[in-house]
Formats: sequence, structure tokens, C-alpha cells
Amino acid sequence: MGLTTTYGSAIFRDHVPERTAQAVTRAEAAGYAVIGKTNLHEFAYGITSDNPHYGAVVNPLDRGRIPGGSSGGSAAAVAAGLCDAAVGTDSAGSIRIPAACCGIVGFKPTHGLVPMQGCFPLAPSFDTGGPMAGQVAGCIAMMEALAPGFAPVAVELGELAVGIAWLERADPLVRERVEAVAAIFPGPRRLDLPLLQEETYPVFMREAALVHRDLFAEHPDLYGDNVRTKIERCLAVTDEEYEQALAARERYVADFQEAADGVDLVLSPTLECVAPPTGIGDLALRERLIRLTYPFNAVGWPALALPCGPAEDGLPASVSIAAQRGADAFVLGAGAAIEARLR
Repeated sequence: MGLTTTYGSAIFRDHVPERTAQAVTRAEAAGYAVIGKTNLHEFAYGITSDNPHYGAVVNPLDRGRIPGGSSGGSAAAVAAGLCDAAVGTDSAGSIRIPAACCGIVGFKPTHGLVPMQGCFPLAPSFDTGGPMAGQVAGCIAMMEALAPGFAPVAVELGELAVGIAWLERADPLVRERVEAVAAIFPGPRRLDLPLLQEETYPVFMREAALVHRDLFAEHPDLYGDNVRTKIERCLAVTDEEYEQALAARERYVADFQEAADGVDLVLSPTLECVAPPTGIGDLALRERLIRLTYPFNAVGWPALALPCGPAEDGLPASVSIAAQRGADAFVLGAGAAIEARLR
């Protein structure tokens, strides 16, 4: 409260909210100090953090590469050593994508575990708040603050049944790095996890349309071209498309659960590639960068993005570590154990 909060939008350039987001008050109560606000993709609806109103977020690893988004400023601040940890939001990958691009750790908790009260929504049934830090321990510590009752657990990797998915989607060196992580485990099982996106996405789009309908009608010219294009597409979703997508999402959750049956952890590339070059644009990159992150939002599972070594162009690859809804402490415990093995 008391800090100008724009949501990356020109509409809210001078906006000072009446209350602090509940996740932030919990962090402050646990001893964290707010040292500043970070830039992000406009209205958290994008994966480049190239903001037409406040400038582009710079990737500290390589100024010629995007930092990812939408929480690109948070990831960049952690990667640059400006802060120990940061809070981001994740609706289709917006914590994990910038974490992967900037070579840090990002955790998307089970949907609903971290309160979203006081955060500007994007698509509420997908929106998730969570921590970003240089190491898994930083995310664990922040989760203890963000989710009362959260308790870390130690995980023995040799006792786990692990499945691995979507390796064929990844660029060669990213694939090699993720395969190396899988090799830590005895007999990892290849999973045929479904990659359904298009059939379920109208649910996301309708929710975004409901958030923005009145605001967009009043201030269409204050939206940047990139987000304006996406909002217009969202507003065009029909009731029939929405209802079909709701049914598709329900089927997808069941199919995903069935495909992952019998494994404790699901490993996959966080992204198919390393951080892409700047200048390509969100609309051209979006489908590829959310392809492997969006599924965990659709099903509500916790997922951790963990850097796992240099890949194409010497930039970091990132492995995704995920498990069933509610297994947040287990995912983070496994992530900490994997991180220790990779050192």
C-alpha cells in the first residue's frame, strides 16, 4: 500500500492501491522487505516483458535475449543480484518462463495455495502466485511465508518413480541437459503426456475477456498493440467455443492424470529452447514458449523451473519438476536434492 502500482499498463500509470496484496503482507510479516517494484509484460499478458509503456526488461545474462515474461522484471532482478527473492505470478508460465530465460529458480505452486487477493487478475482459474530465487532454498523459504502451514520436506531421489515427458520437443542441447537430470534416477519412464493447448485455451481467453471487457471498452487506445491484439481475440470467443473448451479442459485433466499414473515426479524441459533473441515479438514466440508450461496451469499442478546447465549458445537450460496437486513441499524437496546433485 502506498506504492504506485501500474500492472504494466498506461491506464494505471498513477494508480496507488488502497491495500497491499495478501501475498506481500505475508512476506513482510515473515521478515521480507520490499526493495522496489519491477517491470513486467503489460497486464501480465505476455512472455517477453517488452513493455510499450515502461520499456523492455533486460536479461542480465545477455542483453540480446528476452528475459521471459510476464514476471520478467522479477526474474531479472534476482538474476542480477538486486534482491534475494521475488514474487511473480504464473497463468501460463509467467514465473517459470522468465526463471528459465534468466537462469534462476521459479516455482508455480498448486493453484490456490498462495492467495491472489490484491493482485490484478489475468485468467483467475489459471492464475497462481509464487516465488523466484537464485536457489531452491530461497523458494522454499518464501513458500513458508506465502503459504502458512507449508513445511519443507527432505526427499531421497533414489526412492522415486520418475516419468519424463516432451523431450522430443526440445532443442538438442536443452534435451541433453534434461536427460542428464533424468539419469540421476533409476529407470526413468517415458510418459506420453498430452500437450493439449488449443482446445482448452478459449477458457483462458474468456476469463481474460471478463477481466478486461469494461476496461478495454473505456480505454482501448491505452493498451499496447501486443496486448490489444490478444484482448480483441479474447473478446471474440463465443459461448459455444467456451463451453467446448470447458469440456476439453475437464477431459485434459483426466487424460493428464492417467498418463502420469504411477510416477512420483514428472520431469520435462521447462522451455523447448534457451532464451530467444529480442526483437521476434510476443505473438510470434508465445505458442512455443508456453507449450510446456501451460499444461501445469491447466491441471493446477505445482511445477518448479530449475536451471540444469549450459545449452545452446552457452545459455542455461531449465528442467521442470512437477507432481500432483498439493505436492508442493515434495516438488521443492526433490528440486533441492536435484540441485545439490547438479553442483
